[in-house]
Amino acid sequence: MPIEQRGVDTIPEEERTSGPRDLVSILLGSNLCLGVIVFGWLPPSFGLGLWPSLTAIVTGTFVGIAFTAPLALVSLRTATNLSTSSGAQFGVRGRLVGSVVGLLLALGYTALTLWIGGDVMVATLARLVGLPDTGATHAVMYGVLAAFTVVGAVFGYRLLLRMSKVLSIGMVVLLAIGLYAYAPDFTTAAPPGTEYLLGSFWPTWLLAAVAAGLSGPVAFITLLGDYTRYISPSRHSSRKVFWGTCLGLAIGLLIPQLFGTYTALAAKAGADYAGPLVDASPFWYLVPLLAAAAAGSVGNAGLMLYSMGLDLDAIVPRATRTKATVIAAAVATAFVFIGSFEWDVQSAMTSFVLLLTAIGTPWAVITLIGYVRCRGQYDADALQVFNRRSVGGIYWYRAGWNLQATAAWAIGAGVGLLAVTTPFYEGPLLALTGGVDCSFVLSGLAGGLAYTVLTALSGDEAPAPAAESAAEEPVAA
Repeated sequence: MPIEQRGVDTIPEEERTSGPRDLVSILLGSNLCLGVIVFGWLPPSFGLGLWPSLTAIVTGTFVGIAFTAPLALVSLRTATNLSTSSGAQFGVRGRLVGSVVGLLLALGYTALTLWIGGDVMVATLARLVGLPDTGATHAVMYGVLAAFTVVGAVFGYRLLLRMSKVLSIGMVVLLAIGLYAYAPDFTTAAPPGTEYLLGSFWPTWLLAAVAAGLSGPVAFITLLGDYTRYISPSRHSSRKVFWGTCLGLAIGLLIPQLFGTYTALAAKAGADYAGPLVDASPFWYLVPLLAAAAAGSVGNAGLMLYSMGLDLDAIVPRATRTKATVIAAAVATAFVFIGSFEWDVQSAMTSFVLLLTAIGTPWAVITLIGYVRCRGQYDADALQVFNRRSVGGIYWYRAGWNLQATAAWAIGAGVGLLAVTTPFYEGPLLALTGGVDCSFVLSGLAGGLAYTVLTALSGDEAPAPAAESAAEEPVAA
């Protein structure tokens, strides 16, 4: 299979051969990994039992899907990734806001997947063959997983799609076996020694809904376009792509996360997940667990790393996608080493997802408002001005920046950061929300409202392309 040569340039129509089924496959297969499973452990670690954990995860996930899935339609129309597509609202240079947000999201989730996958592999091999559980062995395992991840990410979308199709079957089988393996120890009570993280039920439940449920779909706000740019709007309707995205996100996130909750309760995993998960496993399930940790981590981290390469390629157009991917892998691996030795998993995960949700949500809201305003019609050629290192086009605004959109994003992100609560930081706006983290809602509302008002006052709404260059209305597939 040849290495993909496409970066963030426009995908030609003849190469847009994927469909909604491929979208479902890649969202399912790539998410069946420990890096997603571990989010199901968060609610029990916050002191919640079975039913509060399930309702928090399911509620947060569906709210996140309703917010995130429409973004898939943007790249369906532009034939490029979402950060580049956001140039229609932010300007062809201002789209770097989306590239940075996407890079941070993918960087964090790649590091998390390598971290959890490596820890479970070391603990499993320690039980199977007596591998020493030391810092050195963890570092080696992180490096091995990162190396295999780079291979998948460098070869690109086609290889990752094939891997996801295999993983969507293999990982479902391994997780189904895991339900039986952990059944004897399963309990509905929260792990011993855990109390409500925020002191009472409802604030803790809302935190779990955001950190474990909502954060899953929000992680894809810049990633969905990496896949839908390969789908042709002339062969597949927007409706089918939208519902394919919803289905892929729902099953791709709920299956692993609910498995994580189930195993966390069975393993009585409070302060840590990887160690208790392996310790509670029957010996016969250690090999399937090892396979799940290795294959799932490579599949998920490979997809995230692929997106990181695209975002870095967008930030530095002179860099090839391959070089950008290798650089991104090195940075992600460095984050794994720092995080695993300096932070505890629960605090790092919670802080990471809440902070990036607060930063990313207003960008997504502004991009969606722009999509509605232009009715899904974009000038694909004008979006590539920055990549060609030229100037002009209908999305040039002021020196390539739409200052109103950028200011609106900054306002939304600022409000979100002021309203967030994490183990390391609490925003001053929490005093106005009764200590409840409303950063997702407040950042989205503030960013969207500011964008609407500022563009109305200045008249700098995203221009629509000329009729002859507008995208054709898709026909039903």
